[in-house]
Amino acid sequence: DGAQALDLVANHDLDLVLLDVIMPGMDGYAVCDRLKQDRRSHDIPVIFVTALGDPDAEARGLERGAVDYVSKPFNPAIVRMRVQIQVELKRARDSLARMAIVDGLTGIANRRHFDQTLGVESRRLQRASSARLSVIVVDVDHFMSFNETYGHVAGDDCLRRVAQAVDRVVCRAPDLAARYEGGSFVCLLPETDRDGALALAERIREAVAALQIPHVTSSAAPHVTVSLGVATITPETMGFVDDIVRRAATQLRRAKLAGRNRVAVADEEHFDYPLVGIPGIDFGAGLARVRDNLALYRSLLKSF
Repeated sequence: DGAQALDLVANHDLDLVLLDVIMPGMDGYAVCDRLKQDRRSHDIPVIFVTALGDPDAEARGLERGAVDYVSKPFNPAIVRMRVQIQVELKRARDSLARMAIVDGLTGIANRRHFDQTLGVESRRLQRASSARLSVIVVDVDHFMSFNETYGHVAGDDCLRRVAQAVDRVVCRAPDLAARYEGGSFVCLLPETDRDGALALAERIREAVAALQIPHVTSSAAPHVTVSLGVATITPETMGFVDDIVRRAATQLRRAKLAGRNRVAVADEEHFDYPLVGIPGIDFGAGLARVRDNLALYRSLLKSF
């Protein structure tokens, strides 16, 4: 019946659903409606199989999101071919969807997927009363000189190995590690406070150092290292959620200025002053003075 069909879909990874219109309890149209309303089953193709052969019944099924409509009596060989076509189309769509959210070089999530997930977590944070959300920005130290010294093929291999190291550390189900741009990565850590994010960032730094990828032109170490910036928002500071990546990136700049191969973390209690630790900027005059110094801040960023 309809309830059993919904339970079957909810507990199995299906490529396609063959659905009869006439079923006890809940008819096929109602089941199809429920499937299309659930994000977990929305993209599973549905083919109606029914003895109702009139055009109105077929139109009703297609309007509800079905991909095909087979009337009884039917030819089994024709039905098998229709099913095969829809399964192949679904797998092609799934492959395209995966390509859209995965970085082609490193195999981890891409920036688009990170931005989408950050939006979802931001909205969840706004509804929670005790949630925490942390972000870690990771950057390979002296990556430009690595490419110049060892070549771009070696540079690509380096990024793949660093990405794998980051992904192994950021392994909780809700966490996400993504390539952000160039030699930079970003980690999204729901339900993680400042201390937890700081500890995870240090584990990432150690994991990359343990790869022992030679880097003779680095000022930080004779091997590839990373610098990391950490920022955390709470319900009290959730109005700044759009700034969390920029704030973590600011801490990354602090780590770079301090010598690289280290972690810098933002102060949760002073979210209005994201440029703490940048030499040459006077924060005593308050936020207005910070805004006046944005040109200097941008010039500092260009040096990295």
